[in-house]
Amino acid sequence: MQIGLVVGTATATIKHATFQGERMLVVQPQTVGGGPDGEPVLAFDRLGARRGDRVILTSDGLLLQEMIGRNTPGRWSVLGLADE
Repeated sequence: MQIGLVVGTATATIKHATFQGERMLVVQPQTVGGGPDGEPVLAFDRLGARRGDRVILTSDGLLLQEMIGRNTPGRWSVLGLADE
């Protein structure tokens, strides 16, 4: 798991079939001190996170496969909203 900051949303007219109807966010992973930790990632969200929200990310492939489809190429998903 990793804390991240939602920096935007992503849309695509052409995408993998498992991405259809899913909300995709651009999330900047953060270090313990709140600084950036690598490049932003594309995360799938069913919790309604918005730009500026801190979220808990997971790269658990099995969880994402259960959410959006067994053959999804997606990697990251929002597991929860972090308390401020």
